[in-house]
Amino acid sequence: MPDESREGGLDAPTRHPLHQDQPRFWDEADLNQELERVYDICHGCRRCVSLCNAFPVLFDLVDASDTMEIDGVAVADYGKVVDQCYLCDLCYLVKCPYVPPHEWNVDFPHVMLRAKAIKFKKGETKFRDKLITSTDLIGKVASKPIINSLVNIGNKNSLVRNILDSTLGIHKDTQLPRYSREPARVKHGARMFDPAGATEGAAAEVVNRVILFTTCYCNYNEPSIADSLIKVLEHNKVQVDLAAREHCCGMPKLELGDLKSVELLKQRNIPVLFESVQAGNAIIAAVPSCVLMFKQELPLLYPDDEQVLAVAKAFHDPFEYLHKLYKQGMLNTEFEHELGKVSYHVACHQRVQKIGPRTRQILELIPQTTVKSIERCSGHDGTYGVKTETLKFANKIVKPIVRQLQEQEPDYYGSDCPIAGKHIENNLDSGQQAMHPIDLLCLAYGI
Repeated sequence: MPDESREGGLDAPTRHPLHQDQPRFWDEADLNQELERVYDICHGCRRCVSLCNAFPVLFDLVDASDTMEIDGVAVADYGKVVDQCYLCDLCYLVKCPYVPPHEWNVDFPHVMLRAKAIKFKKGETKFRDKLITSTDLIGKVASKPIINSLVNIGNKNSLVRNILDSTLGIHKDTQLPRYSREPARVKHGARMFDPAGATEGAAAEVVNRVILFTTCYCNYNEPSIADSLIKVLEHNKVQVDLAAREHCCGMPKLELGDLKSVELLKQRNIPVLFESVQAGNAIIAAVPSCVLMFKQELPLLYPDDEQVLAVAKAFHDPFEYLHKLYKQGMLNTEFEHELGKVSYHVACHQRVQKIGPRTRQILELIPQTTVKSIERCSGHDGTYGVKTETLKFANKIVKPIVRQLQEQEPDYYGSDCPIAGKHIENNLDSGQQAMHPIDLLCLAYGI
């Protein structure tokens, strides 16, 4: 049981490697002991009750038990808490006073990840969850001619949606994203980075160069975001290329606990990205989860892999990169249009990067523009918000954001996470569309 002699800690949170290569990681009995320890600390604290549904489920299990303590909860019910966690990391970053370096060493998301990994290894993961986390595969198929039309029509057809609900457990009322017939990597195929062409002479002529990692979502679902990011970077005299090859970052599979797929995707992505970093490029992606995967999660999984660490150091959130340009006096601040009142949802996986409010700071450079940040989880996660059994919780979690938007009545609103932006838009139900901050920047520049 935890030592009650110290209440909380004031040190900055730190993260330990996952150690998935050690036998103890896969020991289910050891995992259950750790779950009991962490659940007991959480039960005694309860600061995180408002963050997501994992904590209410845990506290309800405790309160309904005979002892009203964690020892009254059946071990078989521990997984009910795990199933509600989608690894947003907010409990770790903003609420828990017992994270490392505190002696209690509570890393709730990593314990959940370990539980998910053991569940996956035991073959207890649903086919649906394996399918919907295969974002690259789905995108490749859904973007093909004829199939593309069938998928987009089917996503709006009530009969098809009822069948998906009853057979796969994809909620009939959730808004599924459209798929583009022209993915971003097809549209911008001429930009593929060629290491052989990155000569020293060429490098001397270019001050700033980036590799755009398009991400599954911006490649297949909203390539317009990739278009806007390229426009903004080139407007600021930054050369933009695409990685020679690109696969899913691995975050959906990580959240599933499928660590073998994560390793496979790492083996496919990292050597290509490392080659571009060696040639002097920074790397940018417009989806915070993908940035976080390369910046934090892969280094915690593979702390001794020098290529992983080099790629992590070179990876940037778009507004983190633009803010660096601003600090160097290289950001174009000649804006043609004001934006007025902007409500800006701070995505969880951007906050976890601990880069500061860079999006807000850049948008506030636009004349006659005020930005109000909303720091709450949207509850979607990409998969949690489409499942039959969890959509109702995703819609509940997003309500505080919707209320703030209704009170603020902004001229524009949006999120760094385009999926979160769409989820907010669907729940706001006002007809006003969410706009990615990069799109807002294009609007202000007049490009």
